[in-house]
Amino acid sequence: MIKVSVMYPNSPGARFDHAYYRDQHFPMVKELMGDYCLSYTIDRGLVGEDAGIPPLYIAMGHLYCASIDEFQAGFSPHVGKIMADLPNYTDQVPQIQISEVVPHFDAMMAV
Repeated sequence: MIKVSVMYPNSPGARFDHAYYRDQHFPMVKELMGDYCLSYTIDRGLVGEDAGIPPLYIAMGHLYCASIDEFQAGFSPHVGKIMADLPNYTDQVPQIQISEVVPHFDAMMAV
């Protein structure tokens, strides 16, 4: 499994509409990608490495897919529509990272 992380830097004066991102943007991405997107999560930055320090990222969205090929098959046909929605919720340029999700079996056994 892979995780595609879309991270929005928290620069001074950054604009980010968390409600729109949660209620409109990510549900749209999930709908467009269909079964290629297994699930998604959203992070809202609270603080940085110490209390009182702003978070490095104002928000992050994570798409979970079976593989890079599955992600590309689901995302690529809709990239124009997805990217055109950015101005509706932010003025920040996202940073993207694709990671392999490595399960930790001890943690899984505790559930």
